[in-house]
Amino acid sequence: MSDPTTYSNPLAGRYASEAMRFNFSPQKKFTTWRRLWLALAESERELGLPISEEQLEELRATVDELNLEVAEEYERKLRHDVMSHVHAWGDQCPKARGILHLGATSCYVTDNTDAILLRDGVRMIRRQLVSLIQHLRDFAAEWRALPTLGFTHYQPAQATTVGKRATLWLQDLLHDLEDLDHAETQIRFRGVKGTTGTQASFLELFDGDHDKVRALDQTVCERMEFTRVFAVTGQTYPRQLDFRVGQALSSIAQSAHKFATDLRLLSNRRELEEPFESKQIGSSAMPWKRNPMRSERICSLARLVISHLDNTAHTAANQWLERTLDDSANRRIVLAEMFLATDAVLNLYLNVASGLVVYPPVVAKNLAAELPFLASEALMMEAVKAGADRQDVHEAVRQASFEAAASIKNGGENDLKDRLAKAPILAGVAGRLDEILDPARYVGRAPEQVDEFLAEEVDPLLAKHADLIGAEGEVRV
Repeated sequence: MSDPTTYSNPLAGRYASEAMRFNFSPQKKFTTWRRLWLALAESERELGLPISEEQLEELRATVDELNLEVAEEYERKLRHDVMSHVHAWGDQCPKARGILHLGATSCYVTDNTDAILLRDGVRMIRRQLVSLIQHLRDFAAEWRALPTLGFTHYQPAQATTVGKRATLWLQDLLHDLEDLDHAETQIRFRGVKGTTGTQASFLELFDGDHDKVRALDQTVCERMEFTRVFAVTGQTYPRQLDFRVGQALSSIAQSAHKFATDLRLLSNRRELEEPFESKQIGSSAMPWKRNPMRSERICSLARLVISHLDNTAHTAANQWLERTLDDSANRRIVLAEMFLATDAVLNLYLNVASGLVVYPPVVAKNLAAELPFLASEALMMEAVKAGADRQDVHEAVRQASFEAAASIKNGGENDLKDRLAKAPILAGVAGRLDEILDPARYVGRAPEQVDEFLAEEVDPLLAKHADLIGAEGEVRV
């Protein structure tokens, strides 16, 4: 347990995965700073600056040996986070101390590190997303043809199938994956640009040699495993990058929220449930309860991600000229929380999707209760084929429907089928009511749509990302 007298972020303590927590940890952040300083020094030496191999070896030997307590002590005195780490590493590397951070501004390490964390975070999210698509694909295929009551306005509408409904969740995730892939292409290296982005300090170091300054920018970019660098920046990379990545995370959160809301509604109807463990307690006061806790948590965390996107937009809009520092404290919180919460949402979604429980008898019963209403048009067509007058049939069905609806609203059963069977005008089809009211007759092309969608869109995508499939979800608390 963490210190019980100090606030700790529940995203780290309760919800997010170990991998995503590490991605935004001090360990990764500050070792990445050191790797950036090392890459800068190595590249400056290659391009002719007087930096010795001995100095570089000293840096390489200690790049992972963080002395955070020393850095914290320096920060209390210097009030500058980057310089505190320059001094702390300099204490470990006295020979290299004089060439650390040579020509750089603080954003060389802070912004380039943020770009690395965004890139690595997106790749983790992608693995969860692809694995989730696999689970829902299998669910949709299994239940492709099971008729179920469809809803519009949360009122009974035409029938669909359980599998077809799942393809709606799937399609959202496929579009999210497209957005995520595009977002990663927008994550560029901030590069070696200097204090206001003019590279003036590096031009000074290389005695006015523009080609070497450009080569330095590209060399460090490649050393840090990026293929693209921002051509121009102020002191920081454009803060719209955070918004663009955040958009993809927000979209994932929206899709997850929609799925979880649907599941909560269907749980109330006892048609579909999330996993519920044998010792799990649904309510402290009501022992029989099977509350959809996982789905509710998905909605809760998804709402956080969605709301944070607005924050990134305001930060991007409020950057002054080459930069302003009012983004710093904000971004330390928002970027990490958006990724940690999205990770937690997908972790829960994976857990739920891999263990969804369908109750076919209840699905059939709920559909049967409404089917006589939904089948009215087909019933009229069949009665006309049997020789009845269309207008007379319409009136008989209308009266029987209203009477059955009144019975239901007063606590009775849906007796529309019995009323229809007794209607004289429908005598020609009375013996075929079971055939006419067969649920499979009213799902249209839903089963075929499932097959086509999976074959044409989902399966090719899963084949493309086969190496990413395998992420599993767990409920930590």
